[in-house]
Amino acid sequence: MLLLLAEYLQQFHTGFAVFQYLSLRGILGVLTALVLSLWLGPWLIRTLQLRQIGQAVRIDGPQTHLSKSGTPTMGGALILSAISISTLLWADLSNRYVWVVLAVTLLFGAIGWVDDYRKVIEKNSRGLPSRWKYMWQSVFGLGAAIFLYMTAQTPVETTLILPLLKNIEIPLGIGFIVLTYFVIVGSSNAVNLTDGLDGLAIMPTVMVGGGLGIFCYLSGNVNFADYLLIPYIPGAGELIVFCGALIGAGLGFLWFNTYPAQVFMGDVGALALGAALGTIAVIVRQEVVLFIMGGVFVMETLSVMIQVASFKLTGKRVFRMAPIHHHFELKGWPEPRVIVRFWIITVILVLVGLATLKLR
Repeated sequence: MLLLLAEYLQQFHTGFAVFQYLSLRGILGVLTALVLSLWLGPWLIRTLQLRQIGQAVRIDGPQTHLSKSGTPTMGGALILSAISISTLLWADLSNRYVWVVLAVTLLFGAIGWVDDYRKVIEKNSRGLPSRWKYMWQSVFGLGAAIFLYMTAQTPVETTLILPLLKNIEIPLGIGFIVLTYFVIVGSSNAVNLTDGLDGLAIMPTVMVGGGLGIFCYLSGNVNFADYLLIPYIPGAGELIVFCGALIGAGLGFLWFNTYPAQVFMGDVGALALGAALGTIAVIVRQEVVLFIMGGVFVMETLSVMIQVASFKLTGKRVFRMAPIHHHFELKGWPEPRVIVRFWIITVILVLVGLATLKLR
């Protein structure tokens, strides 16, 4: 919205042309979302407390978590609000990528909201039944995949790009829809599984979002894309505003979510943010890089899959508890140690992902 206003005001003063720069609007996206999160956060926490919207804690989990029972949850609504407002203010609203990422984020957030609502308001421990949750994730994930496939303007937008192999590009055709579906739904659930400790999911999400934002900026610039041998995706650069808003909103939420947390994200935030990361990675054709940078999310997901498979096949558990962050807690690691070490791993993996820009 403000971009349109700046374009109108250019006729009166050329200084307003500065708002055409993606880098500036990306920074403004960060700051706007951060200020909104810090401003609205205390009000949201008080509201959740007054309405007694508190987290239910598993009695079979780490005993240190029992004290968290009743902590306000559904705080992901704060993140989504800050991201949406900041993106609408600073992004080019004629850009189709902005709308598809924003739509996926809010739709997956709606699934999480229903799940959280049933758990904490209706006191239904099952929340939204898994079959319904996955059905709606599939509907929205396939919808985004079909939209991106049908609106693709160049062959590279539906081609699988493998980092480190600059001369290998695999045209996916209709397979693009299948891959996109699994990336969006898979990343959504992976972030949701990771969201089990104070600040554990949000900081890796911020870091991976920042890494993908760099890919968006470079992929949307024909000169940078040609120099770095990455696919040029016209219009993808505009997503740096969304990524900036995600960073700002995430850091603002972390202010209240850091150990010991004053508020939890809930499914409304985790499902939405994971889906957003997956959608952005698909648009800039960096699904493999997302797999690298989001290694913590992958590790958490695999730990659950391994645990379930092992128990069903052998009756034995590989980990003391899954997802794997609980395994380390039950081994005696203090919660802050688990969190910070997983953050450190993410920093390293994001740097490895960014290094693929030159190692091609």
